[in-house]
Amino acid sequence: MSETTPPVYKPHPEDINSPDAIIKAMYGIISGPAGKRNWQRLRSLYLPGARLIPIGKRVHKDGELRVLTLEEWIEDVEPYFAEQDFYEVEVVRHSDRFGNMIQAFSTYEAKNEPDGPVIARGINSIQLLHLEERWWVVTVMWDNETRDNPIPQEFLPYLW
Repeated sequence: MSETTPPVYKPHPEDINSPDAIIKAMYGIISGPAGKRNWQRLRSLYLPGARLIPIGKRVHKDGELRVLTLEEWIEDVEPYFAEQDFYEVEVVRHSDRFGNMIQAFSTYEAKNEPDGPVIARGINSIQLLHLEERWWVVTVMWDNETRDNPIPQEFLPYLW
């Protein structure tokens, strides 16, 4: 492998066999008690060159629009996850597919305890690619809900 070719990590087969599986793995890996996350497993989900794009305020700090590599994002959040319990779960998903690509709007809730109060909500815009007999995460762009930026009703769970 040349110096310019990023490493490819061996994925768990069950993480990459469907859009549902890869999104579930993505949320599962970043969620957990304070401490180290399984970054190798997370890396195995992302296409080399993938980008993570937070928009505005984030759970662990204020911020502005940033376009990050996966490694830059890990470096940014690792100190927060090391000291803070953090659980993020998907509550609603809207997806569109054409050929081997999917655009998913995934509404999430973040908590400091699995059954604790919600500390943040927002939407992840996730682009997925089916290539080489597996699914890859290509881009994740997200925005947290604020008073001035509420999540539209169509992206919230139905209340019966």
